[in-house]
Amino acid sequence: MRHVWCRRTGFPIEFIEIGGLKRVGWRRQLTTFAQLPVAAWRVLRWIYGQRPAAVFSMGGFAAGPTVLAALLARVPVLAMEPNAVPGLTNLRLGRRVARTLLAFESAARFFPPGRCEVTGLPVREEFFNLPPKPPGGPLHVLVTGGSRGSRTLNEASRSSWPLFRDSGLPVRFTLQAGRDDADRLREEFASSGLNGDVVPFLDDMPAAFAAADLVVCRAGAGAVFELAAAGKPAILVPFPYAADQHQLRNAEAFAAAGAAILLPDAECTGQRLYDTIAALATSPERTLRMGAASRSLARRGAAQRAAGLLEELAASRAQGLTDDLSSETIQQGNVL
Repeated sequence: MRHVWCRRTGFPIEFIEIGGLKRVGWRRQLTTFAQLPVAAWRVLRWIYGQRPAAVFSMGGFAAGPTVLAALLARVPVLAMEPNAVPGLTNLRLGRRVARTLLAFESAARFFPPGRCEVTGLPVREEFFNLPPKPPGGPLHVLVTGGSRGSRTLNEASRSSWPLFRDSGLPVRFTLQAGRDDADRLREEFASSGLNGDVVPFLDDMPAAFAAADLVVCRAGAGAVFELAAAGKPAILVPFPYAADQHQLRNAEAFAAAGAAILLPDAECTGQRLYDTIAALATSPERTLRMGAASRSLARRGAAQRAAGLLEELAASRAQGLTDDLSSETIQQGNVL
């Protein structure tokens, strides 16, 4: 969990008691509305005690009271919107923050002109530095549903294995299934006679990407921009219950660029997965074009750009210039 990682690496962490508003029942919504002023007041007290020079927000419902408190305390806020459509916090408070950094250019229409810029999403440098995979050999398909796995991807993969076995296509599978399903699916995969493995978790995702020719995964912002940094073609299966359908919008943006094939969750059956992978296995030129298109969506230096702007905001506040960034800093980025 993030709080364990923060403590292990020496970063202090404060918790905010707040719930979501999207795709929850009315009781949860009422509870969240009741929690919001209390949470914002607690954050405000923390701000007056710690006196931060600037605040960085990645959005999400936990960011709501934090950004609200920072604005009330006149602490400059730098926000980042990682998805193709903004979440509720960034959408409602985006016009009040000093600047919003965007992962997708299509999200710019939701924010004031001149107050946002496209930086991409911070991605570990290892993904950018992956060497090209040598041609030849079976098509290596990595199927990953995140740390806990995905039931849809697991079941579609399981149902596709007999089809691949009967077709004789040269394919190798790595299925990251999550801890709950890994043992059961590993036994079924072993009996299929196919080449590959089923694992509960992947400790080294850059290495897994480096070995893969094709990735099948959800369409969260982190996942799609890791694909872009690595230059990997993908079959994207958006999580259907994501707030504001942001995974669907992310997948649509990558599909429109030719970097991925969008496969809706409801249509992700073993037959559809087999048909889609088989079509790519027999068209290596298309797979290469998809990988190149994916790489074209990557933007290096997003973390450095965010850190530089955050330092600029902090310095501006110290100088009593919280309303403006220096023209030099603005000119460094792709301002929209």
